[in-house]
Amino acid sequence: MRAWPIGLGLWLLLVAAVEAAAFVAVWRFFVHSEHGQLLDFVAITGNSIGRVRVASLVHTTLNGLSAVSLGAATIAIGFIALARRRVALAAGALLLIAGSNVTTQACKALIYRPELGVDIERVGAGNSLPSGHTTIAASVAAALVLVVPAKARGAAALLGALFASLAGAATLSAGWHRPSDAVAALLVVGAWAAAASLLIIVAQRRHGAVTYGPASKYTTVFLALVSLGLLLGAAICMRLTDDVLTWAVDDLSRRRLFVAYAGGALGIAGTAGLVIASVLATVHRVVPSVVRSSDPDGDEEPTTVSLRPAR
Repeated sequence: MRAWPIGLGLWLLLVAAVEAAAFVAVWRFFVHSEHGQLLDFVAITGNSIGRVRVASLVHTTLNGLSAVSLGAATIAIGFIALARRRVALAAGALLLIAGSNVTTQACKALIYRPELGVDIERVGAGNSLPSGHTTIAASVAAALVLVVPAKARGAAALLGALFASLAGAATLSAGWHRPSDAVAALLVVGAWAAAASLLIIVAQRRHGAVTYGPASKYTTVFLALVSLGLLLGAAICMRLTDDVLTWAVDDLSRRRLFVAYAGGALGIAGTAGLVIASVLATVHRVVPSVVRSSDPDGDEEPTTVSLRPAR
């Protein structure tokens, strides 16, 4: 039986706890404080700048994120895992997708958004945190990184981060969601990705003679550094927007509005990149190569390794 990877388990618990705490912080600040609501309001007001130029891309992206597309993607991801004879992996990936999207819908229904006199036109819409469309895109992207073979993980992570970023930014550009809604959705997915990874580890413990495949070190570091750079840019934009929060939004220049909008988009992209990077950093140990030829889960690669001693 496989020994307990205690260090990995503790790391995944820490990641889940940090992302859950970050979700609460985003919720408390951007939903329950006037300061946070103002930052979101200025950012979503700035989405009118250049909207015509990106309208086609935005609508194409959002129209592709539906319950039907989520179901199709879930079936495809489950098929990939089962085709590799990884039942535990299929269960973990499905838990990640289902848990993320159910949590998002529950939070949208249960979270109360107080009316602080900031965004009067959207009062009737009520709470919009987290973003459902962003959750769909990010959960599928994270699950894909888990189930694809080792050689495809780096490419899947980069494309997944780009897809999740585009989905989140599209909800902002269309005026459907505030930046904090998309960021909160990404954090929900990150927490569930860590939880699903723990499930996979526990379910696969009965398998012995495992070896860990290669880590995607360069891709992980690249993605993490780019994401941190994007978050730094978002922080700078937020700081610049802070200076004009006492002004009426109608009095803000196009440049000021664009800085606020860009800050929101950068924050979404940076968070998406870090969430996917956290999955990529540990997936080679969560889904190890199984070299025991009699193991029902099969190998990471097509070849098997005999455990008989050489004569």
